[in-house]
Amino acid sequence: MRIDVITLFPEILRGGVDESILGRAQARGLAEVRLHQLRDYALDKHHIVDDKPYGGGPGMLLKCEPLFRAIEAVRAMHADPGRVILLSASGRLFRQSLAREWADAAGRLILVCGHYEGVDDRVREHLADEEVSIGDYVLTNGAVAALVLVDAIVRLLPDAVGNEQSTADESFSQGLIEAPQYTRPEEFRGWRVPEVLLSGHHGKIAAWRHQMSLEKTRALRPDLLPTLSPPAHPQDPEPS
Repeated sequence: MRIDVITLFPEILRGGVDESILGRAQARGLAEVRLHQLRDYALDKHHIVDDKPYGGGPGMLLKCEPLFRAIEAVRAMHADPGRVILLSASGRLFRQSLAREWADAAGRLILVCGHYEGVDDRVREHLADEEVSIGDYVLTNGAVAALVLVDAIVRLLPDAVGNEQSTADESFSQGLIEAPQYTRPEEFRGWRVPEVLLSGHHGKIAAWRHQMSLEKTRALRPDLLPTLSPPAHPQDPEPS
C-alpha cells in the first residue's frame, strides 16, 4: 500500500511514520509512505501558498494553484492515481470501519492536509474524491490528522502487527470497546485479577470478555450500541 501526504509540515509526520509498527511495515515492504512539502509547488520566489479569503473574514486560506500542482504532480508519480482524501473538519468522521476498508483495498491514498482556515473550495470540488475528519474539533493543521489516518490504516495491513488477532479483538473492531485487560502480578495493592482470567477455561473467558465489553461500552460509549426502537403501543380505541 502506498500513502502520499501533501502538507506544509512533513516533519510532524516524519518521526511518526519512521517508528514502531509504521517503520517496520515500511522496512518489510508492506507499505510506503511518501511526504511532500506543499511549498515546493509554489512558483513565486517566496513560495507563498496562502492568501486572504474573498469576502473578508479572519485567517488565511491555502491557495488552489499550489494545491492543484502538488496533487497532480504526486498523482503522476505512480501508475495508480489513487484516491485524493482532503482532511477537513467538514468531512465524514473517520472510523475503524473506514480504516479497515482502506487497508483491505491496499490501494493508494493521497492525503491533503489543510491549514489556517482551510483550503480554496475548488480543491474540494474538483480534485478531492472524499473529505474526512478525525473528530468534531479543530486542529492547527492537517498533518496531525494525517498521521492518525496513516497509523490506523497501516497497522491493519496483513503482517503489519505481529499477532493479527490483536487487531481483530481490539476496540471498535467488533463495534464495541475492548474488555478490561490485566497482566502480572495477580494482586496489586489488594486489587486482584478477575478469577475467570486465571481459570484457563477459554469458553468462560470469552463469555466474560464479551459481557465486560458490552458493559464497558454501555458505560463509556453508549453511542456505539445500536439504538432500539421503543415498543409499539396499540392505539387507543376511538370513542363510539
